[in-house]
Amino acid sequence: MSTWEQVAGIEVTIDDYELEGLEQAVSSDFLRKSTLIRMRGDGQEGVGEDVTYDNVDQEILQATGSTLPLRGRYTIAGFCEHLASLELFAQAPQREVSQRYRTWAYESAALDLALAQAGETLHSVLGRAPEPVRFVVSLRLGEPPTLEPLHRRLDPYPGTRFKLDPTSSWDEELIAELVGTGAVDSVDFKGLYTGTVVDQPADPVLYERVVTAFPQAWIEDPKLTPEIDGLLAAHRDRFSWDAPIHSIEDIEALPYPPKMVNIKPSRLGGLRNLLEAYDYCAERGIGNYGGGQFELGVGRGQNQYLASLFHADAPNDVAPTGFNLPDTPSGLPSSPLAPAPAPVGFRWG
Repeated sequence: MSTWEQVAGIEVTIDDYELEGLEQAVSSDFLRKSTLIRMRGDGQEGVGEDVTYDNVDQEILQATGSTLPLRGRYTIAGFCEHLASLELFAQAPQREVSQRYRTWAYESAALDLALAQAGETLHSVLGRAPEPVRFVVSLRLGEPPTLEPLHRRLDPYPGTRFKLDPTSSWDEELIAELVGTGAVDSVDFKGLYTGTVVDQPADPVLYERVVTAFPQAWIEDPKLTPEIDGLLAAHRDRFSWDAPIHSIEDIEALPYPPKMVNIKPSRLGGLRNLLEAYDYCAERGIGNYGGGQFELGVGRGQNQYLASLFHADAPNDVAPTGFNLPDTPSGLPSSPLAPAPAPVGFRWG
């Protein structure tokens, strides 16, 4: 039985739902807004989180309110089919991928509710034991770049590991200082983003400096122009892919058979897509690590829960939310995170 088939037949009763808006200034210098989807039925509640990035889409959702016709009794598979027939946006979202983010929010809430109603946890249904979750902190170093954002996290939490976004302003001195920390597990070149605030053009000088300086780090989303493809040919076993991964078909379309892919549940856009991608990678020996989307609520814990079941010992970009705040609070847990599934449902902690 596939992983999807293990959850597809679980029944869920939905009486109603409501929305709760969240917002927080985060480390990438923007105001992050998200929306919790709170589903209720049979005296239980299930929660998911919409991590659509464009604040205007979050504001429209919250102003529109809980108007979708979700009331009813379904299997999880039946709910997903019903959700696919609905218009989830009152008007077209700012970017197409937001449809996937919102689908994930409703489907993860329905799964949480279904498991709570059944008195089960996700790991009990799947027959998997949660394991300690190794995590990295995803970080940009500002412009002009300095090690201050890194030390703001590393100094109070020695042993913290990082996934960093190199930019063309990184010079040899800065890179040498980063090497000296011994704290870099992966470098994300953001080479496949277009029209975002994190776009990084293909820069052969930057690529050569960084991949040489960090010979053990994963190389995420390089932009493979002919020049850079040749430059990085000896490092292809370290390639990892994030931005283009929305489905199994996207994994199959990568320029080289991957050793590692970043599986972001919200970007896969639905339970079936996600669980089938996990199975696909496991059958082919493709490594996974989890990716966050600056979740502010239950979504971060759900990502940590999935990591604990499918790729616990990997450089998971699922650090506790406090590591993403401009001022790192005290009392944060260190890596690896101890398993912390809730007594029932699809919740962590």
